[in-house]
Amino acid sequence: MNDWLRTHCRKLFLRQHEVLADIGVHAFEKDAAQRVLIDVALYVPYAFSTPQRDQLAEVVDYDYVRDAVRELLAGRRFELQETLCDALAERLLAHPRVAAVELSTAKPDVYPDCAAVGVQVFRVKDRAQFLP
Repeated sequence: MNDWLRTHCRKLFLRQHEVLADIGVHAFEKDAAQRVLIDVALYVPYAFSTPQRDQLAEVVDYDYVRDAVRELLAGRRFELQETLCDALAERLLAHPRVAAVELSTAKPDVYPDCAAVGVQVFRVKDRAQFLP
């Protein structure tokens, strides 16, 4: 991980956010939506995430992540988790206060001999895009 992110950012996260998604390439995955577990970490510079008045408007709201996931999945089919991860990372990085995003998706119900199958991505904005 980038040392600047580690020393200058606050890490916001959602773990095991469970959603139903229309995703998968196998025939048995195309009949119905399946569970997808999403882990998201947003790296937000302290300058954009250190509240002075203890107000929600001073930070990145967790609802931003949940809304982005819901909006992305609404009425859309994904064949691949890679496509889902890339699209979600792009959407989350669009927030002006977010410097980087680390996220993973996992499908826990695909194989009976695995806890889950998944994909992880890490994306960082150019620092000029988010520095005050």
